[in-house]
Amino acid sequence: MTQTQPLRVAFAGTPEFARVALEAIHAAGFPVVAVLTQPDRPAGRGMQLQASPVKQFAVAHQLGPVLQPRSLRRQGKYPEEAGAAVNTLAAIAPDVMVVAAYGLILPAEVLALPRYGCLNIHASLLPRWRGAAPIHRAIEAGDAETGITLMQMDEGLDTGAMLSSDTVAIGPLDTTGTLHDALAAMGGRLIVDALRELAAGRALTATPQPEEGITYAEKIGKDEAPLDLTRPAAALAQQVRAFNPFPGATVQVGDTVIKCWQAVPLAAGESPSPHPPGTVLSADAAGVIIACGDGTALQVTELQKPGGRRQPAQQFLQAMPLVPGTRCALPAHA
Repeated sequence: MTQTQPLRVAFAGTPEFARVALEAIHAAGFPVVAVLTQPDRPAGRGMQLQASPVKQFAVAHQLGPVLQPRSLRRQGKYPEEAGAAVNTLAAIAPDVMVVAAYGLILPAEVLALPRYGCLNIHASLLPRWRGAAPIHRAIEAGDAETGITLMQMDEGLDTGAMLSSDTVAIGPLDTTGTLHDALAAMGGRLIVDALRELAAGRALTATPQPEEGITYAEKIGKDEAPLDLTRPAAALAQQVRAFNPFPGATVQVGDTVIKCWQAVPLAAGESPSPHPPGTVLSADAAGVIIACGDGTALQVTELQKPGGRRQPAQQFLQAMPLVPGTRCALPAHA
């Protein structure tokens, strides 16, 4: 039986990944009756307060109200903010809430508000890579594929029952940036399909997550940026791709920290060298080749010096020449 009233959607999300989903929901004609997003944050060189991509879209398209509490827990650090936001949401009484990379925990009170509950768009094939950085960690680990899982939220960390999913191969040149864009679009398609099912009066099929294959995608920290050049080049190339565009993988020459944006591994036979890991083997227009662990080498083809721009190796070397035999810093344990 088809509903006579349109499905009223609340949306909770913050970054660009979430904005893409919100745009898809809005374009599909669903009324977005409330938008929750993180508070405005200082950003850019001037550290001016900047609204999240989700808020920018909501304001531009007059969606909302837009709610920006620092917490949704009435018993937490910001009880007045939380209470006001939850009370507003309860008064609006949305039929369903869509959640995508929101960044705040939804307490049981909020999860229970919409009659269809809260649907989460998660950028991995659950139960692999639950947590904060599933795209980064999938590339870093060398996974062959990833995808989007649409999940019925519960109180656990990405533990809810799966509603639908789709898969995408991780190509040898994919970065977190390129994969993010593909998965964001996929998430938008999946959530619109699910909302159309609900709007038509059809229940979504929920499948519990398997107990096997659970992994956690810890948040990426800037302290992870330095490349451990004692590791094999293949693993380092995956790290370079995973950390593009944030936080950027780095090598250090003397006191200079160089960001590495694109790199490919070379097998031992392609760059035979008696030099220890961290040694620059060659530096020319084709790239900077650095000795790594297990007799392998990493060819870095796009680099950035402090205060500079990302550049192909040829342009980078004109401003910062590197000669064979130069040593890059190794971790303290090496």
